[in-house]
Amino acid sequence: MMKMLTVDNIEFRDLDHDGVLSPYEDHRLSAEARAKDLLARMTVAEKAGVMMHGTAQSNGPLGIMGVGTEYHETANRHLIAESKINHLITRLDNTPARFAEQNNVLQQIAADTRLGIPVTISTDPRHHFQHVTGASSRAKGFSQWPETTGLAAIGSAELVEQFTEIARDEYRAVGIHMALSPQADIATEPRWSRISGTFGENPRLARKLVGAYVKGMQSGTNGLHEKSVSCVVKHWVGYGAAPEGFDGHNAYGRFSQLTEASLRLHVEPFLSSFDHKVAGVMPTYTILKDLRLNAEPLEQVAGGFSSELITELLRNKCGFNGFVLSDWAIFRDAGEQTFNPTTAQTPMDIGMPWGVETLSREQRFAKAVNAGCDQLGGEEDVVTMLSAIENSLIPIQRIDQAVYRMLLQKFKQGLFESPFVDATNAGELVGSEIAMAAGRSAQARSIICLKKPSSVDANVRYHLENIDSATVSTVKNLDEADATIIKLSTPHEVLHPNFFFGSRQQEGDLDFKPEHQDTKKIKALCEKMPTIAVIQMSRPAIVTDIIDDLDGLYVDLGVSDDLMINAIVNQCETEGRLPFELPRSMQATRDQRPDLPSDSKDPLFQIGTDYKSNQP
Repeated sequence: MMKMLTVDNIEFRDLDHDGVLSPYEDHRLSAEARAKDLLARMTVAEKAGVMMHGTAQSNGPLGIMGVGTEYHETANRHLIAESKINHLITRLDNTPARFAEQNNVLQQIAADTRLGIPVTISTDPRHHFQHVTGASSRAKGFSQWPETTGLAAIGSAELVEQFTEIARDEYRAVGIHMALSPQADIATEPRWSRISGTFGENPRLARKLVGAYVKGMQSGTNGLHEKSVSCVVKHWVGYGAAPEGFDGHNAYGRFSQLTEASLRLHVEPFLSSFDHKVAGVMPTYTILKDLRLNAEPLEQVAGGFSSELITELLRNKCGFNGFVLSDWAIFRDAGEQTFNPTTAQTPMDIGMPWGVETLSREQRFAKAVNAGCDQLGGEEDVVTMLSAIENSLIPIQRIDQAVYRMLLQKFKQGLFESPFVDATNAGELVGSEIAMAAGRSAQARSIICLKKPSSVDANVRYHLENIDSATVSTVKNLDEADATIIKLSTPHEVLHPNFFFGSRQQEGDLDFKPEHQDTKKIKALCEKMPTIAVIQMSRPAIVTDIIDDLDGLYVDLGVSDDLMINAIVNQCETEGRLPFELPRSMQATRDQRPDLPSDSKDPLFQIGTDYKSNQP
């Protein structure tokens, strides 16, 4: 345990273990004064450590990515004590109480270091249904809410704020201090694989809800304080303008396509986060292909290396003064296995240095920092950072500026006074009945009905496919059923099976083609009896070829089966409205611009509609 100092009858943590109250240990002083004092005491190696945002490594086969139930203490001791890294993303999946205990282990390692700088623990979103390594984590123990698109389907800023207030308290209870969210990208390309993490394709709605998200997560609009979880709004900017929907994690998706006019649409959702003093911004993976900014051609590098996007547009024009955290893996080398993998990529094959492939790692570090990045996401290579500093590739003034910004967050959040959490409290608070009920209420509100069923009756015997519920009368034998409820996903293709992310992301066409297995299934069921379809839309689905056959059609944007079944069989009035349009055909989809919202020709269902407002 850390020794305490008593001065003027007030207790202080002796962070540097010297028995004397240093200014940065004095919680009576401002966060700014304390951060300046601590910065002056740090070695260059310690500063380099602050600029790394590594991964809290775990035991297990994917331990290097942090996936598992417990931390690898030796590996994390190396990161914190030896490499002097004190920002770590967690991908741990455990009960809240055990999760809190594990995070306390990290904080104890940090408390024993020379300056006692606490660890800032970050996470990808944890409160939704989908989980994809590198984008989101499991919701084990946490209250469960609709996907971000589901929150957009409700469209209530008050609800989003309620969600993030609950998520904030759950995060702080287990020792998480930074949310790598919200995703302020707009879903202008319906084939894009990351739509479920957005607030849809309406920039004005997204702007409203992004602001509410930051307000709730950071607990107010005046910046960070002791109750805040810092937000990192992403991805600055234009990430959603993805030609053919191909994602920037992959070499074949490394370009976004915008004009100077459409760029303003993609900037708009971020503006509310700046109004609410969001702590951090994460630049996009992608290169904004051939874009001109202020009539000048933009350097063809990814967002994390672009001084035009970070320093000129983000800081100078938009007035952002928080920290900039690069996205993950952008400093890794990219070889043939990155661009044209002949076998399945492993996590170690992943590199995304788009536009700077020919630079050395040292040069990439320097380019990102000099462009405006204060911290390097997914990096633990302090040696390369030190080399860049020693070789004068990065001015020490720029290093001090970046480190000061990162330290300031820790002081404002009270981490130097209270880095440890109560595991018992975490077990009681996280996933409480109140929080779970609020999440389920939001799930129910997010349900979208596009076609009201006519076959629903109290005496109906249902045959269920891919959906489960104990609340209705069901039969296993199809011949004994009066109606069928079937849950499906938006159609997709596996176009890039050797790419780590490409093989896990939904890509390709969105329509229920005649030869599609699900289409044949629906047609066969509809010929026998009334059939109600529930479609999980991580991307917009093209339902033109099945809508007339179906007796009912519902959209699932993060809803538990029992809530969806209840909405269907009890004819509940649904509240959700489409946060994106559903195109009429794949040809209409191909003819769209990837950077413009709601621009497909004659959509089957327009954005913002449900069965009440848009009967097909």
